[in-house]
Amino acid sequence: MAGRNLTPAQVLQFVRDRGIQMVDLKFIDLPGTMQHLHVPLSELNMELFEKGTGFDGSSIRGFQAIQESDMLLVPDSTTAVVDPFYDIPTLSIICDVRDPLTSGPYSRDARYIAKKAEVFLKSTGIGDTSYWGPELEFFIFDSARFDQGVNSASYHIDSEEGIWNSGKERSLTGGPNLANKIRHKEGYFPTLPMDTQGDIRSEAVLRMQDFGLVIEKHHHEVATAGQGEIDMRFDTLVKTADNVMMYKYALKNVAYKHGKVATFMPKPLFGDNGTGMHTHQSIWKEGQPIFYGQGYANMSDTMKYYIGGLLRHAPALLAFCAPTTNSYRRLVPGYEAPVNLAYSARNRSACARIPMYFDSPAAKRVEFRCPDPSCNPYLAFAAMLMAGIDGIMNRIDPGDPLDVNIYEMSAEEAKKVKQVPGSLDESLAALEGDHEFLVRGDVFTRDIVDTWLEYKRSRELDPVRLRPHPYEFFLYFDV
Repeated sequence: MAGRNLTPAQVLQFVRDRGIQMVDLKFIDLPGTMQHLHVPLSELNMELFEKGTGFDGSSIRGFQAIQESDMLLVPDSTTAVVDPFYDIPTLSIICDVRDPLTSGPYSRDARYIAKKAEVFLKSTGIGDTSYWGPELEFFIFDSARFDQGVNSASYHIDSEEGIWNSGKERSLTGGPNLANKIRHKEGYFPTLPMDTQGDIRSEAVLRMQDFGLVIEKHHHEVATAGQGEIDMRFDTLVKTADNVMMYKYALKNVAYKHGKVATFMPKPLFGDNGTGMHTHQSIWKEGQPIFYGQGYANMSDTMKYYIGGLLRHAPALLAFCAPTTNSYRRLVPGYEAPVNLAYSARNRSACARIPMYFDSPAAKRVEFRCPDPSCNPYLAFAAMLMAGIDGIMNRIDPGDPLDVNIYEMSAEEAKKVKQVPGSLDESLAALEGDHEFLVRGDVFTRDIVDTWLEYKRSRELDPVRLRPHPYEFFLYFDV
């Protein structure tokens, strides 16, 4: 395995030592999907690391129009690893995108935006490093199919673990049905033979380690039908966003190898838990944590104001952190997802939670529970950091913590607790009216905000809104 943080010269030596034959250049489009192209080993040289290789950006989602389509991919040598999924020895490298006309970073490259957020934090004097620990959940299904036409629409997913298969005579593989199905909302930590995917998750862990990720644990998650979680160790902002992309890449390929399909779609099942990405975050300065203090739950005023920024800007943040129409099938009051714009030490119904597993300065952090893994992690992490910084700079007080069970509150009391937007439409409107905190320091640009709004509305929101929903036939066909 190639180690992380190699210099270009070390990469060139490594590929010679390991007999690498191809180089896979990976990059991220604006919505957050990994893209790639291959170059033969003969093209890997110092000039490639310095000047990059050209590609047509007009076909990449969120990038420039065709008249401004020439782009450059510049490999980041620190991300070089052997890609375990190719038969031909292949080196994987994550790239930055550059504009050939300016020779500078491309303004719509999400990785560049994440880098600017890290630089902006240092410029404020608040801290010099932010740490990020996302908890990605996912489903691994045995099959998935969907279709959309003028006169029909359908989807169907299936899983050997799914409780809906408990009454079938045969299993999905054709053998006898041996029961052992996971009931709705009872998938948290079952053992063999109920949890059928332990080896698949373990194999995914090994492949993630090949990409340099440090993995702490894995387990089945709450929902039936193959919901799981693999926890990776925290790291700095850009490195963690890189890790999220390689995590998704590794899991999808391991599932595919086993004849299954992995998805990070927030809400693929009706009536059971959705898929979130609770994101732990903290700021350090000169090697010391600055979120620890003498306040509520042993947090500092700095941490309190950071939380204030997250909660104040949460409606706008969700345009990046929960950026799909499907995200809001998960963010529903009264269900498992956190929708209450409040903070608490242990209450998981609050959007911002302060984990209390370990009471040490280094462990002090806030867990923002609204995001899901459909997001572009570079944009989502950068946006959350900018909201937190705004909270610190403007001393935004988040108010009193929510330390009661909101589901046991009276209707009048519950009404006083603000909630996150109920739809992507609302979140985009919130971003349109509240993005000054993002463009501070030119971290996000108004072009990025406008491009994001236009893309989400024209390519996702309107197409979903304009199509008949299958359940509407159940409700209205006989009117």
